[in-house]
Amino acid sequence: MPATWMVVLLVAALLARQPRWRKRFVVAALVLTVIGTNAGLANLALLAWELPPVPLRTIAPHDAGILLTGMANTHKSPHDRVYISSAADRLTHTLWLYRTHRIRRIIVSGGSGDVDKRVHTEAEEVNTLLRLSGVPQADILLEDRSRNTRENALYTKELLAKHPEIKSLVLVTSAFHERRALGCFHRVGLHPTPFPVDFRTTDPEDSAAGYWPIPEAGALVTWSLLIHELTGYVTYKLMGYC
Repeated sequence: MPATWMVVLLVAALLARQPRWRKRFVVAALVLTVIGTNAGLANLALLAWELPPVPLRTIAPHDAGILLTGMANTHKSPHDRVYISSAADRLTHTLWLYRTHRIRRIIVSGGSGDVDKRVHTEAEEVNTLLRLSGVPQADILLEDRSRNTRENALYTKELLAKHPEIKSLVLVTSAFHERRALGCFHRVGLHPTPFPVDFRTTDPEDSAAGYWPIPEAGALVTWSLLIHELTGYVTYKLMGYC
């Protein structure tokens, strides 16, 4: 996380005994701060990584859509409702595909990455929201064992083995996550049509005049998201997961 690196560099500058090293650490922290808080640069970097949006009209009817979780906050109590995070597009756009008859069924994939057992898995909570949205239970399949993207693919394939009637798939996940997810599904022999959602970027030409010169704390979040996903993608590649 860039914010952590800034703190480390500043602490190193305070602890450095030699003036030249103190100066180097301060300059490095300053450069990192300028780049890290530049919303325009962060937006362009993430924009280059995100897969572009796919027009709805180009999505032919498919047997099912795979909805990857990562939008429900299972740590919040009381557990008498479902708490949705900023990735809610994954759910709403899947519903859009379903209501426009681009997908006939919805496969919700996602358990919990926590060591301790949660009251509900993410798949169960998303299932609740789909039912509240009027989707019949017969049109929903749950995969609630997976703890990461690789297991999303592995366990979804196991689930599909019990449903040979499902042959064509659409993969719905965040645009920044779609590359790694597609790689994992391809690795296990599934080749879904990508449908990226939950875009964290804006079109550069639509940005305000102060987009570039004015530092913005939110840019640090964008950089952290991008670095996290790049690290995950490289790690998965090295491990042979995607």
